[in-house]
Amino acid sequence: QVQLVESGGGLVQPGGSLRLSCAASGSVFSVSDMNWYRQAPGKQRELVAAINRGGETTYTDSVKGRFTVSRDNGKNTVYLQMNSLNPEDTAVYYCNADVVVSTRGITGLINYWGQGTQVTVSS
Repeated sequence: QVQLVESGGGLVQPGGSLRLSCAASGSVFSVSDMNWYRQAPGKQRELVAAINRGGETTYTDSVKGRFTVSRDNGKNTVYLQMNSLNPEDTAVYYCNADVVVSTRGITGLINYWGQGTQVTVSS
């Protein structure tokens, strides 16, 4: 079993910052791509930022220059530093990762989701 555990959400004023973390634990052999998605009320879930194992990153246009995704491969953890937050960033943020799972000598690549963490930007 593999779990993605997120932390760092909360309430912040416009212009403020938050840092989200997501750690993969359990039967993890290694972690490939790690992604952050978000879903605002009444909207579809969207990909916010992605990072591969080599550290290459991509961002959706609305967060470029404000958000930074990074990872620590030794800790199987991905981070999302969010600066200059505005009310449009309010959403539940989800961690997503492609995990190489090793069980009884058998390995496989499985996609996992975290439980989500609420980010609210409001004065």
